[in-house]
Amino acid sequence: MKNKKFLFAASLLLVLSMFLAACGSDKKVSGTDEKDGKEEKPKFISILTGGTGGTYFPLGGSFATIISDETGIETNAETTGASAENMQTLKDGDAEIAFSQTDIASYASEGKIMFEGNVVDNVKAIGTLYPETIQIVTTKGSGIKSVNDLKGKKVSVGAPGSGTNANAQQILEVYGMSFDDIEKQDLSFDESVAGIQDGTIDAAFVTAGTPTGAVEGLAATEEVVIVPVDQDKAEELIKKYPYYTIDEVPSGVYKLTEAVPTVAVQAMLVVREDLSEEVVYDITKAIFENLDKVTHAKGKLIKAEKALNGVGIEVHPGAQKYYDEKNIKAE
Repeated sequence: MKNKKFLFAASLLLVLSMFLAACGSDKKVSGTDEKDGKEEKPKFISILTGGTGGTYFPLGGSFATIISDETGIETNAETTGASAENMQTLKDGDAEIAFSQTDIASYASEGKIMFEGNVVDNVKAIGTLYPETIQIVTTKGSGIKSVNDLKGKKVSVGAPGSGTNANAQQILEVYGMSFDDIEKQDLSFDESVAGIQDGTIDAAFVTAGTPTGAVEGLAATEEVVIVPVDQDKAEELIKKYPYYTIDEVPSGVYKLTEAVPTVAVQAMLVVREDLSEEVVYDITKAIFENLDKVTHAKGKLIKAEKALNGVGIEVHPGAQKYYDEKNIKAE
């Protein structure tokens, strides 16, 4: 009889311990604690950036310091392969915040282009930061002055599946053209510039912040021409693909004598949607109210008033709360 009572008691304790262990294992965010049934802010978060030689990484370092100082959440910036990789990493739940181009974030949320059949549905926007300008680069000697002049020419459109490739395809589309109308070349920025320089290609699409180093190198030896995107075509493009915005390549850049109208996608910050509204509000407020602490030159272009322009995906409720308080709306 005593053995039966002992076995029953032992079984009861085992069931109870398993129940308590299951209850204690439910954590939504890395490093998050729960107290009195209420989820507390995470102890640490990661910001996914890009390569060490790009813009995302140093900006991410500044943002990490600001978030740590202003919210008390220990934050670090991680070097990555940039936009597409960042969106996938957030989908996998292995980080909390990331940099991405607006068009790449949109493709991820819709399962298109490089995310075909792989929808990223757990990521929301914090806000846009600064333009990544679409530059159609050629030289005066090419005779190319308009997008229509690209017909029949050897034109680099970036690597297959890249953001630049999609930008080129969409801009040609609003001009009634496709890749079939050009001699398409799939080259990197440096390869494109080298090709223009040695005459093996006529023009190249380059999506990057201006001035772009590779194009500056070309301007040192050639008279660079940036092909304009006409206003009516830009408006048509933005209507169909809302992650684009109006932009220009300024006078003086690449020795241009006047500004050239074009379009841009935006560099943006995105966040996993399971971060709480309160935490994302605090992060958004910390960044936009401490931009004077950002030392990178691009920091001067970042403004809360422009953060909803060209977002292209749904804004996280925490970020939206901050914009509502400041009466900020998309232009």
